[in-house]
Amino acid sequence: MATVDRWLLPDGIEEVLPPEAARIETARRRVLDLFHRWGYELVITPHVEFLESLLTGSGQDLDLRTFKVSDPLSGRQMGFRADITPQVARIDAHALRRSGPSRLCYAGSVLHAKPQALATSRSPIQLGAELYGDASAASDLEIISLMVETLALADVPDLHMDLGHVGIYRSLAQASGVAGDLEQQLFDALQRKAMDELAELTATLEPKLAVMIRALARLCGGREVLAEAQAVLAEAPGAVRDALATLVGIAEQLELRYPRLPLYFDLGELRGYHYHTGVVFAAFVPGVGQSIAQGGRYDAIGADFGRARPATGFSTDLKTLVGLGNAQLSAPARGIWAPVGTQPQLWVEIGRLRDAGERVVQALAGQDSGAAAEAGCDRMLQQGRDGWRVVPLAP
Repeated sequence: MATVDRWLLPDGIEEVLPPEAARIETARRRVLDLFHRWGYELVITPHVEFLESLLTGSGQDLDLRTFKVSDPLSGRQMGFRADITPQVARIDAHALRRSGPSRLCYAGSVLHAKPQALATSRSPIQLGAELYGDASAASDLEIISLMVETLALADVPDLHMDLGHVGIYRSLAQASGVAGDLEQQLFDALQRKAMDELAELTATLEPKLAVMIRALARLCGGREVLAEAQAVLAEAPGAVRDALATLVGIAEQLELRYPRLPLYFDLGELRGYHYHTGVVFAAFVPGVGQSIAQGGRYDAIGADFGRARPATGFSTDLKTLVGLGNAQLSAPARGIWAPVGTQPQLWVEIGRLRDAGERVVQALAGQDSGAAAEAGCDRMLQQGRDGWRVVPLAP
């Protein structure tokens, strides 16, 4: 029988060792402090819960990424959270039940049965912010700005932002009477920008609307795309023009707030089409095939929890931010090495130093000052004639 290496971890599951764990925790605290300064309240959601609640309104994609287990107490199926966003939506709709806007944030580990992309972690640390109860573009702008500030806090270089609006395609499809399999086929063709396939699929639609739907596949690029879209969609249904106007307004404000942030627009980008209802956005950096942060408006999700609320939010993986960012997250090795001993005066002095914010490591039996450097200490507590004092640790 082959010997199994008991210390090996499953593919995509990793442990985080010091000092990397300290860097990640420092980043987590800084981001949560940033969220707090913007008025977002922290919530902590359960790692596991009943499957029907966990997957409510989330669609098949999340179902496939969710580890499922049987609850030995109730016999019901449970799942380990693969995405915290639906849980936070439930908290807003079912637990808090506030009448006005509500700003919530979170940070916690999630578990994926399947990785989202090749060589990505199956145990990311998801953090994000959600704004409920306001349907205006001001909420979308706030969430996008908070995402940009989060990435800036991590000092992620060469960032660029992709923006779209799923309402443009959805409204065109509805006006054309497209539904069911044809809607899905058009959706797939738009994602692949398959122009010939789009032409074939729209051949029987009302000509003007067919032209507009096909145009979405080529309406991608810089700021000039929005001006072209306004011309192409000038005779589109009002819902389409309203969605485009929302996107234009958000773009103008982002250009004022972050003039150095490259913006890319893709009106055929339907990321999260079955989940999102309005503006969608994602942040990318060169050399990374997947977005490093993403979000959008998802007004319909609250209805699944008995209370429909407008909603917009974003999420990112904390470990990815730390890995890509240039922010200084590692404090220099500093600490005080205290000798072995149980003297009351020594204990009082160690406590005084710790209360003052110092990191004090007390030696154990058999350890001497030679172990101090490995413990990250640069000073030592030494007893003199006048009592205990802190002195530099000899090299």
